[in-house]
Amino acid sequence: MKNYDGPIDPQKTALLVVDLQNHEISEEEQRKYPEYVDRVKHQIVPNVQRLLQAARSCGVEVMYTVIESLTKDGRDRSLCHRKLVIPKGSWGAQVIPEIAPGEDDIVLPKTASGVFSSTILERVLRNMGIEEVIVVGVLTDQCIDMALRDGVDRSFHMICVTDCCAAYTEERHNYSLRMQYGAVRKVTTEEIVSELSGKLFARNS
Repeated sequence: MKNYDGPIDPQKTALLVVDLQNHEISEEEQRKYPEYVDRVKHQIVPNVQRLLQAARSCGVEVMYTVIESLTKDGRDRSLCHRKLVIPKGSWGAQVIPEIAPGEDDIVLPKTASGVFSSTILERVLRNMGIEEVIVVGVLTDQCIDMALRDGVDRSFHMICVTDCCAAYTEERHNYSLRMQYGAVRKVTTEEIVSELSGKLFARNS
Protein backbone atom coordinates (compact mmCIF):
# COMPACT_ATOMS: atom_id res chain seq x y z
CA MET A 1 0.00 0.00 0.00
CA LYS A 2 1.30 3.46 -0.92
CA ASN A 3 2.60 5.60 1.92
CA TYR A 4 0.37 8.56 2.78
CA ASP A 5 2.43 11.74 2.47
CA GLY A 6 -0.06 14.56 2.99
CA PRO A 7 -0.36 17.49 2.71
CA ILE A 8 -2.15 18.08 6.01
CA ASP A 9 -5.42 20.01 6.02
CA PRO A 10 -5.77 21.33 9.61
CA GLN A 11 -9.56 21.48 9.32
CA LYS A 12 -9.67 17.76 8.54
CA THR A 13 -6.95 16.66 10.97
CA ALA A 14 -6.97 15.45 14.58
CA LEU A 15 -4.06 14.95 16.96
CA LEU A 16 -4.63 11.83 19.06
CA VAL A 17 -2.62 11.59 22.30
CA VAL A 18 -2.58 7.96 23.42
CA ASP A 19 -2.20 6.86 27.07
CA LEU A 20 0.18 9.60 28.20
CA GLN A 21 -1.21 9.49 31.70
CA ASN A 22 0.12 9.56 35.26
CA HIS A 23 0.22 5.77 35.49
CA GLU A 24 3.01 5.73 32.90
CA ILE A 25 5.31 7.85 35.08
CA SER A 26 4.32 6.39 38.45
CA GLU A 27 6.85 5.11 40.98
CA GLU A 28 5.85 1.54 40.15
CA GLU A 29 6.57 2.04 36.45
CA GLN A 30 9.82 3.82 37.34
CA ARG A 31 10.98 0.76 39.28
CA LYS A 32 10.08 -1.65 36.49
CA TYR A 33 11.05 0.40 33.43
CA PRO A 34 13.39 3.25 34.46
CA GLU A 35 14.69 3.98 30.95
CA TYR A 36 11.16 4.03 29.54
CA VAL A 37 9.85 6.42 32.19
CA ASP A 38 12.88 8.66 31.70
CA ARG A 39 12.18 8.74 27.96
CA VAL A 40 8.54 9.62 28.52
CA LYS A 41 9.37 12.43 30.94
CA HIS A 42 12.33 13.96 29.15
CA GLN A 43 11.70 13.28 25.45
CA ILE A 44 8.08 12.37 24.76
CA VAL A 45 6.34 14.93 26.96
CA PRO A 46 8.43 17.92 25.76
CA ASN A 47 7.96 16.88 22.13
CA VAL A 48 4.22 16.47 22.60
CA GLN A 49 4.08 19.90 24.25
CA ARG A 50 5.57 21.44 21.10
CA LEU A 51 3.22 19.52 18.88
CA LEU A 52 0.15 20.45 20.93
CA GLN A 53 1.02 24.12 20.67
CA ALA A 54 1.49 23.90 16.90
CA ALA A 55 -1.68 21.85 16.41
CA ARG A 56 -3.89 24.13 18.47
CA SER A 57 -2.46 27.23 16.79
CA CYS A 58 -3.62 26.14 13.35
CA GLY A 59 -6.96 24.62 14.32
CA VAL A 60 -6.17 20.90 14.50
CA GLU A 61 -8.63 19.01 16.73
CA VAL A 62 -6.90 17.66 19.85
CA MET A 63 -8.12 14.39 21.36
CA TYR A 64 -6.87 12.10 24.11
CA THR A 65 -7.39 8.49 25.07
CA VAL A 66 -6.47 7.05 28.47
CA ILE A 67 -6.60 3.61 30.02
CA GLU A 68 -9.33 4.00 32.63
CA SER A 69 -11.92 1.56 33.87
CA LEU A 70 -15.55 2.61 33.80
CA THR A 71 -15.83 1.12 37.29
CA LYS A 72 -13.88 1.50 40.53
CA ASP A 73 -12.91 -2.18 40.70
CA GLY A 74 -12.07 -2.57 37.01
CA ARG A 75 -14.57 -5.36 36.37
CA ASP A 76 -15.19 -3.94 32.89
CA ARG A 77 -11.60 -4.52 31.72
CA SER A 78 -10.83 -6.51 28.58
CA LEU A 79 -8.81 -9.74 28.74
CA CYS A 80 -5.56 -8.04 27.70
CA HIS A 81 -5.85 -5.56 30.58
CA ARG A 82 -6.80 -8.00 33.36
CA LYS A 83 -3.56 -7.30 35.22
CA LEU A 84 -3.88 -3.54 34.84
CA VAL A 85 -6.35 -1.75 37.10
CA ILE A 86 -6.64 2.02 36.66
CA PRO A 87 -9.90 2.90 38.42
CA LYS A 88 -12.39 5.44 37.20
CA GLY A 89 -11.39 8.93 38.31
CA SER A 90 -8.03 7.87 39.76
CA TRP A 91 -4.75 9.79 39.67
CA GLY A 92 -3.26 7.19 37.33
CA ALA A 93 -6.01 7.79 34.77
CA GLN A 94 -5.35 11.51 34.49
CA VAL A 95 -3.32 12.89 31.59
CA ILE A 96 0.23 13.96 32.54
CA PRO A 97 -0.20 17.59 33.72
CA GLU A 98 2.35 19.13 31.34
CA ILE A 99 0.24 18.02 28.38
CA ALA A 100 -3.18 18.21 30.01
CA PRO A 101 -6.31 18.53 27.85
CA GLY A 102 -7.92 21.89 27.26
CA GLU A 103 -11.43 22.40 28.59
CA ASP A 104 -13.01 21.53 25.23
CA ASP A 105 -10.68 18.67 24.22
CA ILE A 106 -12.18 15.19 23.93
CA VAL A 107 -10.88 12.52 26.33
CA LEU A 108 -11.94 8.91 25.66
CA PRO A 109 -11.40 6.24 28.36
CA LYS A 110 -10.61 2.71 27.22
CA THR A 111 -10.06 -0.68 28.83
CA ALA A 112 -8.39 -2.41 25.88
CA SER A 113 -5.42 -1.76 23.62
CA GLY A 114 -7.39 -0.77 20.53
CA VAL A 115 -8.80 2.76 20.69
CA PHE A 116 -10.90 2.25 17.56
CA SER A 117 -12.40 -1.03 18.74
CA SER A 118 -13.02 -0.04 22.36
CA THR A 119 -14.25 3.57 22.12
CA ILE A 120 -16.48 5.75 19.95
CA LEU A 121 -13.41 7.35 18.35
CA GLU A 122 -14.35 6.44 14.78
CA ARG A 123 -17.84 7.90 15.12
CA VAL A 124 -16.48 11.10 16.64
CA LEU A 125 -13.89 11.50 13.87
CA ARG A 126 -16.53 10.96 11.17
CA ASN A 127 -18.91 13.41 12.83
CA MET A 128 -16.20 16.10 12.84
CA GLY A 129 -15.16 15.47 9.24
CA ILE A 130 -11.69 14.26 10.21
CA GLU A 131 -9.68 12.44 7.53
CA GLU A 132 -6.11 12.59 8.90
CA VAL A 133 -5.07 11.49 12.38
CA ILE A 134 -1.70 12.36 13.92
CA VAL A 135 -0.85 9.77 16.60
CA VAL A 136 1.51 10.19 19.57
CA GLY A 137 1.92 8.39 22.89
CA VAL A 138 2.59 4.92 24.29
CA LEU A 139 3.24 2.09 23.83
CA THR A 140 4.63 2.09 20.28
CA ASP A 141 4.35 -1.68 19.88
CA GLN A 142 0.92 -1.98 21.48
CA CYS A 143 -1.71 0.77 21.62
CA ILE A 144 0.04 3.03 19.09
CA ASP A 145 0.52 0.21 16.60
CA MET A 146 -3.11 -0.86 16.93
CA ALA A 147 -4.38 2.70 16.50
CA LEU A 148 -2.36 3.17 13.32
CA ARG A 149 -3.33 -0.15 11.76
CA ASP A 150 -7.00 0.11 12.72
CA GLY A 151 -7.14 3.69 11.45
CA VAL A 152 -5.72 2.72 8.06
CA ASP A 153 -8.19 -0.17 7.85
CA ARG A 154 -10.97 2.39 8.34
CA SER A 155 -9.54 4.58 5.54
CA PHE A 156 -8.15 7.36 7.72
CA HIS A 157 -4.79 8.87 6.75
CA MET A 158 -2.63 7.95 9.75
CA ILE A 159 0.52 9.84 10.74
CA CYS A 160 2.92 8.54 13.41
CA VAL A 161 5.24 11.06 15.08
CA THR A 162 8.08 8.68 15.86
CA ASP A 163 9.89 10.72 18.53
CA CYS A 164 6.59 11.37 20.31
CA CYS A 165 6.13 7.64 20.93
CA ALA A 166 7.86 5.14 23.21
CA ALA A 167 7.89 1.46 24.14
CA TYR A 168 9.39 -0.26 27.18
CA THR A 169 12.64 -0.73 25.25
CA GLU A 170 14.20 1.13 22.34
CA GLU A 171 14.43 -2.17 20.45
CA ARG A 172 10.68 -2.77 20.68
CA HIS A 173 9.99 0.82 19.67
CA ASN A 174 12.20 0.63 16.58
CA TYR A 175 10.97 -2.82 15.56
CA SER A 176 7.36 -1.69 15.74
CA LEU A 177 8.10 1.33 13.57
CA ARG A 178 9.78 -0.88 10.97
CA MET A 179 6.80 -3.24 10.90
CA GLN A 180 4.09 -0.61 10.50
CA TYR A 181 1.90 -0.46 7.41
CA GLY A 182 3.40 1.25 4.39
CA ALA A 183 0.30 3.45 4.39
CA VAL A 184 1.30 5.03 7.71
CA ARG A 185 3.23 8.25 7.29
CA LYS A 186 6.15 8.50 9.75
CA VAL A 187 7.52 11.91 10.72
CA THR A 188 9.53 13.55 13.50
CA THR A 189 8.33 16.29 15.82
CA GLU A 190 10.46 18.81 13.97
CA GLU A 191 8.96 17.84 10.62
CA ILE A 192 5.31 17.90 11.69
CA VAL A 193 5.66 21.11 13.73
CA SER A 194 7.32 22.78 10.74
CA GLU A 195 4.50 21.63 8.47
CA LEU A 196 1.79 22.84 10.85
CA SER A 197 3.60 26.15 11.39
CA GLY A 198 3.63 26.61 7.63
CA LYS A 199 -0.14 26.12 7.57
CA LEU A 200 -0.55 28.79 10.26
CA PHE A 201 1.69 31.22 8.35
CA ALA A 202 -0.28 30.63 5.13
CA ARG A 203 -3.59 31.16 6.94
CA ASN A 204 -2.40 34.45 8.46
CA SER A 205 -0.79 35.81 5.29
